[in-house]
Amino acid sequence: MGTTITNTPKRAEPKAVAAVVEKLAARFGNRLVTSQAVREQHAHTTTWLQSQPPDAVVFAQETADVQDVVRVCAAHGVPVIAFGTGTSLEGQVNAPAGGVCVDFRDMNKVLEVHAEDLDCVIQPGVTRKALNEHLRDQGVFFPIDPGADASLGGMASTRASGTNAVRYGTMRENVLALKVVRGDGEIINTGTRAKKSSAGYDLTHLFIGAEGTLGIITELTIRLRGIPETIAAAACSFDSVRGACQATIMAIQTGIPVARIELLNAEQVKACNSYSKLSLPETPLLLLEFHGSEADVAEQSKNFAEIAGECGGGGFTWTTRPEDRTKLWQARHDAYWAVKALRPGAGVVATDVCVPISRLADCVTETEDDLKRLRLQSPIVGHVGDGNFHCSLLCDVDDAAEMARGEEFMHRLVERAQSMQGTCTGEHGIGQGKQKYLKGELGAEAIDAMRAIKQALDPKNIFNPGKIVPAPSE
Repeated sequence: MGTTITNTPKRAEPKAVAAVVEKLAARFGNRLVTSQAVREQHAHTTTWLQSQPPDAVVFAQETADVQDVVRVCAAHGVPVIAFGTGTSLEGQVNAPAGGVCVDFRDMNKVLEVHAEDLDCVIQPGVTRKALNEHLRDQGVFFPIDPGADASLGGMASTRASGTNAVRYGTMRENVLALKVVRGDGEIINTGTRAKKSSAGYDLTHLFIGAEGTLGIITELTIRLRGIPETIAAAACSFDSVRGACQATIMAIQTGIPVARIELLNAEQVKACNSYSKLSLPETPLLLLEFHGSEADVAEQSKNFAEIAGECGGGGFTWTTRPEDRTKLWQARHDAYWAVKALRPGAGVVATDVCVPISRLADCVTETEDDLKRLRLQSPIVGHVGDGNFHCSLLCDVDDAAEMARGEEFMHRLVERAQSMQGTCTGEHGIGQGKQKYLKGELGAEAIDAMRAIKQALDPKNIFNPGKIVPAPSE
Protein backbone atom coordinates (compact mmCIF):
# COMPACT_ATOMS: atom_id res chain seq x y z
CA MET A 1 0.00 0.00 0.00
CA GLY A 2 1.32 3.46 -0.76
CA THR A 3 1.15 6.38 -3.11
CA THR A 4 4.18 7.47 -5.09
CA ILE A 5 6.37 10.14 -3.50
CA THR A 6 7.68 12.68 -6.01
CA ASN A 7 10.20 14.65 -3.92
CA THR A 8 12.74 11.87 -3.42
CA PRO A 9 16.28 13.04 -2.62
CA LYS A 10 19.29 11.20 -3.99
CA ARG A 11 20.19 8.15 -1.93
CA ALA A 12 23.42 8.12 0.03
CA GLU A 13 26.29 6.29 -1.67
CA PRO A 14 26.43 2.61 -0.61
CA LYS A 15 30.11 2.95 0.30
CA ALA A 16 29.34 5.94 2.51
CA VAL A 17 26.51 4.08 4.23
CA ALA A 18 28.75 1.04 4.81
CA ALA A 19 31.46 3.25 6.33
CA VAL A 20 28.95 4.95 8.62
CA VAL A 21 27.45 1.64 9.77
CA GLU A 22 30.92 0.26 10.50
CA LYS A 23 31.91 3.29 12.58
CA LEU A 24 28.61 3.44 14.46
CA ALA A 25 28.74 -0.32 15.17
CA ALA A 26 32.13 0.20 16.81
CA ARG A 27 30.70 3.06 18.89
CA PHE A 28 27.29 1.64 19.83
CA GLY A 29 27.60 -2.15 19.68
CA ASN A 30 24.20 -3.83 19.85
CA ARG A 31 22.48 -0.43 20.06
CA LEU A 32 23.03 -0.22 16.31
CA VAL A 33 20.54 -2.47 14.49
CA THR A 34 20.44 -3.25 10.77
CA SER A 35 17.90 -6.08 10.67
CA GLN A 36 15.17 -5.69 8.07
CA ALA A 37 12.34 -6.05 10.59
CA VAL A 38 13.61 -3.23 12.81
CA ARG A 39 14.37 -0.99 9.86
CA GLU A 40 10.87 -1.50 8.48
CA GLN A 41 9.35 -0.68 11.88
CA HIS A 42 11.13 2.67 11.71
CA ALA A 43 9.62 3.50 8.34
CA HIS A 44 6.16 2.84 9.74
CA THR A 45 3.55 5.17 8.30
CA THR A 46 -0.20 5.27 8.95
CA THR A 47 -0.98 6.94 5.61
CA TRP A 48 -1.04 5.71 2.02
CA LEU A 49 2.49 6.94 1.53
CA GLN A 50 5.10 4.46 0.39
CA SER A 51 7.12 3.05 3.30
CA GLN A 52 10.84 3.89 3.04
CA PRO A 53 13.08 2.28 5.72
CA PRO A 54 16.48 3.59 6.86
CA ASP A 55 19.73 1.64 6.44
CA ALA A 56 20.31 1.36 10.19
CA VAL A 57 18.77 2.30 13.53
CA VAL A 58 20.66 3.64 16.55
CA PHE A 59 19.03 3.60 19.99
CA ALA A 60 20.35 6.75 21.64
CA GLN A 61 20.61 7.11 25.42
CA GLU A 62 22.01 10.64 25.81
CA THR A 63 22.75 13.80 23.85
CA ALA A 64 26.36 12.72 23.29
CA ASP A 65 25.10 9.67 21.39
CA VAL A 66 23.15 11.89 19.01
CA GLN A 67 26.16 14.16 18.54
CA ASP A 68 28.33 11.20 17.59
CA VAL A 69 25.76 9.89 15.09
CA VAL A 70 25.45 13.31 13.48
CA ARG A 71 29.23 13.83 13.26
CA VAL A 72 29.81 10.45 11.60
CA CYS A 73 26.88 10.87 9.20
CA ALA A 74 27.85 14.45 8.32
CA ALA A 75 31.40 13.36 7.49
CA HIS A 76 30.03 10.89 4.92
CA GLY A 77 26.95 12.77 3.69
CA VAL A 78 24.53 10.19 5.08
CA PRO A 79 21.01 11.26 6.26
CA VAL A 80 19.86 11.25 9.89
CA ILE A 81 16.17 10.78 10.75
CA ALA A 82 14.83 11.24 14.30
CA PHE A 83 12.19 8.77 15.54
CA GLY A 84 9.97 9.14 18.61
CA THR A 85 7.04 6.70 18.71
CA GLY A 86 6.23 6.65 15.00
CA THR A 87 2.75 8.17 15.32
CA SER A 88 3.24 10.95 12.75
CA LEU A 89 0.83 10.90 9.82
CA GLU A 90 2.53 12.46 6.80
CA GLY A 91 5.62 10.30 6.29
CA GLN A 92 7.82 12.29 8.67
CA VAL A 93 9.76 9.17 9.75
CA ASN A 94 10.35 7.79 6.26
CA ALA A 95 13.93 7.61 4.99
CA PRO A 96 13.62 8.31 1.24
CA ALA A 97 17.42 8.68 0.85
CA GLY A 98 18.24 5.90 3.31
CA GLY A 99 20.51 6.78 6.21
CA VAL A 100 20.50 6.32 9.97
CA CYS A 101 17.40 6.54 12.14
CA VAL A 102 17.97 7.74 15.71
CA ASP A 103 15.38 6.15 17.99
CA PHE A 104 14.68 8.07 21.23
CA ARG A 105 12.95 5.21 23.03
CA ASP A 106 15.67 5.11 25.69
CA MET A 107 15.96 8.89 26.11
CA ASN A 108 12.83 8.91 28.25
CA LYS A 109 13.85 10.63 31.48
CA VAL A 110 12.16 13.52 33.25
CA LEU A 111 15.29 15.47 34.18
CA GLU A 112 13.88 18.28 36.33
CA VAL A 113 10.47 19.33 37.61
CA HIS A 114 9.93 22.86 38.89
CA ALA A 115 6.34 22.68 40.06
CA GLU A 116 6.57 26.10 41.70
CA ASP A 117 7.54 27.63 38.33
CA LEU A 118 5.18 25.44 36.30
CA ASP A 119 7.86 23.97 34.05
CA CYS A 120 9.97 20.86 33.64
CA VAL A 121 12.96 19.62 31.62
CA ILE A 122 12.67 16.31 29.79
CA GLN A 123 14.36 14.11 27.23
CA PRO A 124 12.58 13.82 23.86
CA GLY A 125 11.51 10.18 24.24
CA VAL A 126 9.22 10.92 27.21
CA THR A 127 5.62 10.29 26.16
CA ARG A 128 2.77 12.54 27.22
CA LYS A 129 1.08 9.82 29.28
CA ALA A 130 4.32 8.91 31.08
CA LEU A 131 5.00 12.57 31.82
CA ASN A 132 1.58 13.18 33.34
CA GLU A 133 1.88 10.01 35.39
CA HIS A 134 5.20 11.31 36.73
CA LEU A 135 3.69 14.73 37.52
CA ARG A 136 0.40 13.54 38.99
CA ASP A 137 1.39 13.78 42.68
CA GLN A 138 2.82 17.29 42.28
CA GLY A 139 -0.44 18.99 41.36
CA VAL A 140 0.59 19.87 37.80
CA PHE A 141 0.10 18.38 34.34
CA PHE A 142 1.08 18.86 30.71
CA PRO A 143 -2.08 19.63 28.73
CA ILE A 144 -1.21 19.01 25.08
CA ASP A 145 -3.11 15.90 24.04
CA PRO A 146 -2.86 14.81 20.37
CA GLY A 147 -4.65 11.52 21.01
CA ALA A 148 -1.80 9.10 20.34
CA ASP A 149 0.63 8.53 23.20
CA ALA A 150 3.28 10.41 21.26
CA SER A 151 6.76 11.38 22.43
CA LEU A 152 7.23 15.00 23.47
CA GLY A 153 10.16 15.40 21.09
CA GLY A 154 8.01 14.24 18.20
CA MET A 155 5.16 16.47 19.34
CA ALA A 156 7.48 19.48 19.30
CA SER A 157 8.90 18.51 15.92
CA THR A 158 5.45 18.33 14.31
CA ARG A 159 4.00 21.27 16.28
CA ALA A 160 1.29 18.96 17.62
CA SER A 161 -1.84 20.10 19.43
CA GLY A 162 -4.99 18.07 20.07
CA THR A 163 -8.18 18.18 22.08
CA ASN A 164 -7.05 20.70 24.73
CA ALA A 165 -5.69 23.30 22.32
CA VAL A 166 -8.71 25.60 22.51
CA ARG A 167 -7.76 26.48 26.09
CA TYR A 168 -4.09 25.54 26.49
CA GLY A 169 -2.71 26.13 23.01
CA THR A 170 -0.40 23.90 20.97
CA MET A 171 3.21 22.78 21.38
CA ARG A 172 4.20 26.17 19.98
CA GLU A 173 2.86 27.93 23.06
CA ASN A 174 4.07 25.34 25.57
CA VAL A 175 7.78 24.91 24.83
CA LEU A 176 10.12 27.35 26.56
CA ALA A 177 13.49 26.11 25.31
CA LEU A 178 15.19 23.31 23.42
CA LYS A 179 18.57 21.66 23.25
CA VAL A 180 19.26 20.83 19.59
CA VAL A 181 22.13 19.02 17.88
CA ARG A 182 23.07 20.94 14.74
CA GLY A 183 24.60 19.68 11.50
CA ASP A 184 28.20 19.58 12.73
CA GLY A 185 27.30 17.76 15.95
CA GLU A 186 27.53 20.82 18.17
CA ILE A 187 24.70 21.87 20.52
CA ILE A 188 22.35 24.83 20.23
CA ASN A 189 20.50 26.00 23.36
CA THR A 190 17.53 27.99 22.14
CA GLY A 191 16.38 29.59 25.38
CA THR A 192 16.06 29.44 29.17
CA ARG A 193 13.38 28.66 31.75
CA ALA A 194 12.22 32.27 31.78
CA LYS A 195 8.58 32.63 30.75
CA LYS A 196 9.44 35.34 28.24
CA SER A 197 12.51 36.71 26.52
CA SER A 198 13.40 39.18 23.79
CA ALA A 199 17.01 38.02 23.51
CA GLY A 200 17.91 37.44 19.86
CA TYR A 201 16.12 35.39 17.21
CA ASP A 202 13.35 33.08 18.38
CA LEU A 203 15.24 29.86 17.68
CA THR A 204 12.95 27.77 19.87
CA HIS A 205 9.99 28.28 17.59
CA LEU A 206 12.12 27.81 14.50
CA PHE A 207 12.73 24.20 15.49
CA ILE A 208 9.16 23.55 16.68
CA GLY A 209 7.36 22.17 13.64
CA ALA A 210 10.56 21.72 11.64
CA GLU A 211 10.00 17.92 11.63
CA GLY A 212 13.67 17.18 12.27
CA THR A 213 14.83 18.92 9.08
CA LEU A 214 16.95 21.61 10.77
CA GLY A 215 18.46 19.74 13.73
CA ILE A 216 17.67 17.04 16.28
CA ILE A 217 16.00 17.90 19.57
CA THR A 218 17.62 16.16 22.55
CA GLU A 219 16.09 18.09 25.46
CA LEU A 220 12.93 20.17 26.02
CA THR A 221 11.91 22.69 28.66
CA ILE A 222 8.11 22.81 28.68
CA ARG A 223 5.32 24.66 30.46
CA LEU A 224 3.09 22.88 32.97
CA ARG A 225 -0.36 23.79 34.29
CA GLY A 226 -2.03 23.33 37.63
CA ILE A 227 -4.46 20.41 37.82
CA PRO A 228 -7.96 21.94 37.95
CA GLU A 229 -9.98 21.60 41.13
CA THR A 230 -12.93 20.23 39.14
CA ILE A 231 -13.13 18.71 35.65
CA ALA A 232 -16.45 18.04 33.97
CA ALA A 233 -17.05 16.22 30.68
CA ALA A 234 -20.19 16.92 28.69
CA ALA A 235 -21.98 15.70 25.58
CA CYS A 236 -24.58 17.48 23.47
CA SER A 237 -26.29 16.24 20.31
CA PHE A 238 -27.37 18.48 17.43
CA ASP A 239 -29.68 18.29 14.45
CA SER A 240 -26.88 19.36 12.11
CA VAL A 241 -23.15 19.94 11.88
CA ARG A 242 -23.89 23.59 11.24
CA GLY A 243 -25.76 23.90 14.53
CA ALA A 244 -22.88 22.30 16.44
CA CYS A 245 -20.40 24.68 14.81
CA GLN A 246 -22.58 27.69 15.56
CA ALA A 247 -22.78 26.68 19.23
CA THR A 248 -18.99 26.43 19.31
CA ILE A 249 -18.54 29.88 17.78
CA MET A 250 -21.03 31.46 20.19
CA ALA A 251 -19.39 29.79 23.20
CA ILE A 252 -15.98 31.16 22.24
CA GLN A 253 -17.29 34.60 21.39
CA THR A 254 -19.10 34.88 24.73
CA GLY A 255 -15.95 33.91 26.61
CA ILE A 256 -16.93 30.53 28.05
CA PRO A 257 -13.50 29.06 28.95
CA VAL A 258 -14.07 25.59 27.50
CA ALA A 259 -11.01 23.35 27.74
CA ARG A 260 -12.10 20.94 25.00
CA ILE A 261 -14.71 21.13 22.23
CA GLU A 262 -14.74 18.14 19.89
CA LEU A 263 -17.14 17.60 16.99
CA LEU A 264 -18.11 14.13 15.80
CA ASN A 265 -20.33 13.91 12.74
CA ALA A 266 -23.14 11.35 12.68
CA GLU A 267 -21.05 8.68 10.98
CA GLN A 268 -18.24 9.05 13.53
CA VAL A 269 -20.73 8.79 16.42
CA LYS A 270 -22.07 5.59 14.90
CA ALA A 271 -18.53 4.18 14.65
CA CYS A 272 -17.72 5.12 18.27
CA ASN A 273 -20.97 3.62 19.55
CA SER A 274 -20.14 0.32 17.90
CA TYR A 275 -16.46 0.20 18.83
CA SER A 276 -16.60 1.68 22.36
CA LYS A 277 -19.98 0.23 23.35
CA LEU A 278 -21.69 3.59 23.82
CA SER A 279 -25.30 4.56 23.21
CA LEU A 280 -25.00 8.16 22.04
CA PRO A 281 -27.65 9.56 19.66
CA GLU A 282 -26.29 9.02 16.14
CA THR A 283 -26.49 12.65 15.10
CA PRO A 284 -23.75 15.33 15.09
CA LEU A 285 -22.27 15.49 18.58
CA LEU A 286 -20.14 17.87 20.62
CA LEU A 287 -17.95 16.47 23.38
CA LEU A 288 -16.78 19.13 25.83
CA GLU A 289 -14.70 19.53 28.94
CA PHE A 290 -14.78 22.32 31.52
CA HIS A 291 -11.97 23.07 34.03
CA GLY A 292 -12.06 25.22 37.16
CA SER A 293 -13.62 25.41 40.60
CA GLU A 294 -16.80 23.45 41.26
CA ALA A 295 -18.88 26.63 40.95
CA ASP A 296 -17.07 27.72 37.77
CA VAL A 297 -17.62 24.37 36.09
CA ALA A 298 -21.31 24.36 36.98
CA GLU A 299 -21.70 27.90 35.59
CA GLN A 300 -19.80 27.06 32.38
CA SER A 301 -21.96 23.98 31.81
CA LYS A 302 -25.17 25.94 32.38
CA ASN A 303 -24.11 28.72 30.00
CA PHE A 304 -23.13 26.31 27.26
CA ALA A 305 -26.37 24.35 27.57
CA GLU A 306 -28.29 27.60 26.96
CA ILE A 307 -26.22 28.38 23.86
CA ALA A 308 -26.61 24.83 22.56
CA GLY A 309 -30.39 25.08 22.92
CA GLU A 310 -30.40 28.18 20.72
CA CYS A 311 -28.48 26.27 18.01
CA GLY A 312 -30.60 23.14 17.85
CA GLY A 313 -28.75 21.17 20.50
CA GLY A 314 -30.43 18.82 22.92
CA GLY A 315 -29.81 16.12 25.48
CA PHE A 316 -26.98 18.09 27.11
CA THR A 317 -25.45 16.00 29.91
CA TRP A 318 -22.35 16.52 32.02
CA THR A 319 -20.45 14.61 34.66
CA THR A 320 -17.49 15.08 37.00
CA ARG A 321 -17.10 11.35 37.74
CA PRO A 322 -13.55 10.41 36.60
CA GLU A 323 -14.61 7.01 35.27
CA ASP A 324 -17.39 8.53 33.14
CA ARG A 325 -15.08 11.25 31.81
CA THR A 326 -12.41 8.71 30.97
CA LYS A 327 -14.86 6.49 29.09
CA LEU A 328 -16.13 9.38 27.00
CA TRP A 329 -12.70 10.72 26.06
CA GLN A 330 -11.24 7.29 25.48
CA ALA A 331 -13.96 6.76 22.89
CA ARG A 332 -12.85 9.99 21.20
CA HIS A 333 -9.19 8.94 21.26
CA ASP A 334 -10.14 5.55 19.82
CA ALA A 335 -11.89 7.23 16.87
CA TYR A 336 -9.27 5.96 14.38
CA TRP A 337 -9.73 2.35 15.47
CA ALA A 338 -13.49 2.80 15.48
CA VAL A 339 -13.31 3.96 11.87
CA LYS A 340 -11.02 1.10 10.89
CA ALA A 341 -13.54 -1.38 12.33
CA LEU A 342 -16.26 0.01 10.05
CA ARG A 343 -14.66 -1.63 7.03
CA PRO A 344 -12.19 -4.38 7.91
CA GLY A 345 -9.40 -4.73 5.40
CA ALA A 346 -9.77 -1.25 3.98
CA GLY A 347 -6.96 1.27 4.04
CA VAL A 348 -7.41 4.29 6.31
CA VAL A 349 -5.77 7.66 5.82
CA ALA A 350 -6.22 10.39 8.40
CA THR A 351 -5.90 13.92 7.07
CA ASP A 352 -6.67 17.32 8.54
CA VAL A 353 -7.28 20.92 7.57
CA CYS A 354 -7.94 24.05 9.61
CA VAL A 355 -10.01 27.15 8.79
CA PRO A 356 -11.14 30.27 10.63
CA ILE A 357 -13.95 29.12 12.91
CA SER A 358 -16.45 31.36 11.12
CA ARG A 359 -15.96 29.17 8.02
CA LEU A 360 -15.89 25.83 9.83
CA ALA A 361 -19.56 24.91 9.29
CA ASP A 362 -19.26 25.66 5.57
CA CYS A 363 -16.08 23.65 5.24
CA VAL A 364 -17.42 20.59 7.07
CA THR A 365 -20.80 20.54 5.32
CA GLU A 366 -19.22 20.97 1.88
CA THR A 367 -16.80 18.17 2.76
CA GLU A 368 -19.72 15.88 3.67
CA ASP A 369 -21.37 16.77 0.35
CA ASP A 370 -18.17 15.81 -1.46
CA LEU A 371 -18.11 12.43 0.26
CA LYS A 372 -21.66 11.70 -0.91
CA ARG A 373 -20.92 12.80 -4.47
CA LEU A 374 -17.74 10.71 -4.67
CA ARG A 375 -19.37 7.70 -2.94
CA LEU A 376 -16.71 7.60 -0.24
CA GLN A 377 -16.78 6.81 3.46
CA SER A 378 -14.92 9.14 5.84
CA PRO A 379 -16.17 9.91 9.35
CA ILE A 380 -15.23 13.37 10.60
CA VAL A 381 -13.94 14.54 13.97
CA GLY A 382 -12.79 18.03 14.78
CA HIS A 383 -11.10 20.26 17.33
CA VAL A 384 -13.79 22.73 16.44
CA GLY A 385 -12.75 25.40 18.93
CA ASP A 386 -9.72 25.91 16.67
CA GLY A 387 -11.46 25.39 13.33
CA ASN A 388 -9.49 22.16 12.86
CA PHE A 389 -11.09 18.90 11.70
CA HIS A 390 -9.95 15.45 10.60
CA CYS A 391 -11.22 13.05 7.96
CA SER A 392 -10.49 9.33 8.23
CA LEU A 393 -10.94 8.13 4.66
CA LEU A 394 -11.64 4.44 4.08
CA CYS A 395 -10.68 2.99 0.69
CA ASP A 396 -10.02 -0.38 -0.89
CA VAL A 397 -6.36 0.09 -1.84
CA ASP A 398 -6.71 -2.56 -4.57
CA ASP A 399 -9.55 -0.67 -6.24
CA ALA A 400 -7.90 1.85 -8.57
CA ALA A 401 -11.12 3.74 -9.23
CA GLU A 402 -11.94 4.14 -5.54
CA MET A 403 -8.36 5.20 -4.77
CA ALA A 404 -8.58 7.83 -7.51
CA ARG A 405 -11.78 9.18 -5.96
CA GLY A 406 -10.01 9.22 -2.59
CA GLU A 407 -7.12 11.24 -3.99
CA GLU A 408 -9.60 13.66 -5.56
CA PHE A 409 -11.43 14.03 -2.26
CA MET A 410 -8.27 14.83 -0.31
CA HIS A 411 -7.13 17.33 -2.94
CA ARG A 412 -10.49 19.08 -2.93
CA LEU A 413 -10.49 19.15 0.88
CA VAL A 414 -7.19 21.05 0.96
CA GLU A 415 -8.20 23.42 -1.84
CA ARG A 416 -11.46 24.17 -0.01
CA ALA A 417 -9.67 24.96 3.25
CA GLN A 418 -7.11 27.18 1.54
CA SER A 419 -9.83 29.02 -0.38
CA MET A 420 -11.39 29.84 2.99
CA GLN A 421 -8.09 31.38 4.19
CA GLY A 422 -7.26 28.21 6.09
CA THR A 423 -4.38 25.76 5.99
CA CYS A 424 -3.70 22.34 4.45
CA THR A 425 -2.80 21.00 7.90
CA GLY A 426 -3.74 22.16 11.37
CA GLU A 427 -1.60 19.71 13.28
CA HIS A 428 -0.43 16.71 11.23
CA GLY A 429 2.41 18.59 9.55
CA ILE A 430 3.71 18.63 5.98
CA GLY A 431 6.19 15.75 5.89
CA GLN A 432 6.05 14.19 2.44
CA GLY A 433 2.30 14.00 1.98
CA LYS A 434 1.40 17.70 1.80
CA GLN A 435 4.47 19.31 0.24
CA LYS A 436 2.59 20.01 -2.99
CA TYR A 437 0.19 22.33 -1.15
CA LEU A 438 2.75 24.48 0.64
CA LYS A 439 3.59 26.84 -2.22
CA GLY A 440 -0.07 27.57 -2.91
CA GLU A 441 -0.66 28.35 0.75
CA LEU A 442 2.39 30.47 1.57
CA GLY A 443 3.81 31.57 -1.78
CA ALA A 444 7.07 30.99 -3.63
CA GLU A 445 8.89 33.63 -1.59
CA ALA A 446 8.13 31.82 1.67
CA ILE A 447 9.34 28.53 0.20
CA ASP A 448 12.58 30.24 -0.90
CA ALA A 449 13.03 31.55 2.66
CA MET A 450 12.54 28.03 4.06
CA ARG A 451 15.13 26.67 1.64
CA ALA A 452 17.58 29.38 2.73
CA ILE A 453 17.08 28.49 6.41
CA LYS A 454 17.52 24.80 5.63
CA GLN A 455 20.73 25.51 3.70
CA ALA A 456 22.10 27.68 6.51
CA LEU A 457 21.45 25.21 9.32
CA ASP A 458 21.89 21.95 7.38
CA PRO A 459 24.24 22.70 4.44
CA LYS A 460 24.84 19.01 3.72
CA ASN A 461 21.09 18.22 3.76
CA ILE A 462 21.51 15.31 6.16
CA PHE A 463 18.58 16.08 8.49
CA ASN A 464 15.42 14.27 7.34
CA PRO A 465 15.86 15.12 3.65
CA GLY A 466 12.84 15.13 1.37
CA LYS A 467 10.47 16.53 4.00
CA ILE A 468 8.49 19.78 4.26
CA VAL A 469 10.16 21.89 1.56
CA PRO A 470 9.11 20.86 -1.97
CA ALA A 471 11.74 20.06 -4.57
CA PRO A 472 12.77 23.23 -6.51
CA SER A 473 10.84 22.12 -9.61
CA GLU A 474 7.55 21.72 -7.72
